[in-house]
Amino acid sequence: MDRRNFTKFAMSGLAFSFLSDSIGRAAVPVTAPLPAAAPSPAKLIVQPIAPKPYASLLEKAKAALDRHGDAFTLRDRVAIADFAAPSKELRFHVVDLIGGQSSSYLVAHGRGSDPAHSGWLHSFSNEPNSLASSSGAYVTGEQYVGQHGRAMRLIGLDPQNNNAEPRAIVVHGADYVGEDHIAAWGKCGRSEGCFAVAPHMLPQLLGLLGSGRLLYADKIGVEA
Repeated sequence: MDRRNFTKFAMSGLAFSFLSDSIGRAAVPVTAPLPAAAPSPAKLIVQPIAPKPYASLLEKAKAALDRHGDAFTLRDRVAIADFAAPSKELRFHVVDLIGGQSSSYLVAHGRGSDPAHSGWLHSFSNEPNSLASSSGAYVTGEQYVGQHGRAMRLIGLDPQNNNAEPRAIVVHGADYVGEDHIAAWGKCGRSEGCFAVAPHMLPQLLGLLGSGRLLYADKIGVEA
């Protein structure tokens, strides 16, 4: 074989080997990495909604709303005074019956209901000059300015509070109700049977109450 043919043959073989190698590599299947498994969704733990501490009292208020239905011009909100709680706690609640929201306030009880000034209401009375708080359903009345400043009249609808008007049982502000008084004494002061609240919260509270709504007061359960 002469030099020219040998070179030609060698070049041709080299080219073939390159071609074969390329074909061989192309023919080898390439395994693509498997996609990572999607993480399993985290298990949603739903915590039960704790009932409001005044839930039982609210049910009694709703029953009173139906029982005295004609007395109320507005049934969207109710106020409840939970006298099972001590006076240092936010125990006066205005509850929106449509949306479920509520706002809470300090409120005093009457000195006749707590003669030893323990901070707990021990008894109710509807008697004139008893200086005690009365339980039951009230309808909120007109606002006026009197000896305690701005105030709201209340009309008692039940036998155990139907002397509310002659006893002048109203909602008003008082300096002995508030965080500062509680910090100093561990409890609120006592009223003469009125629903006395912190003076700086009175405008907000009266705005939520308005005229023609239910205010319900009672004590359910045993004091601590």
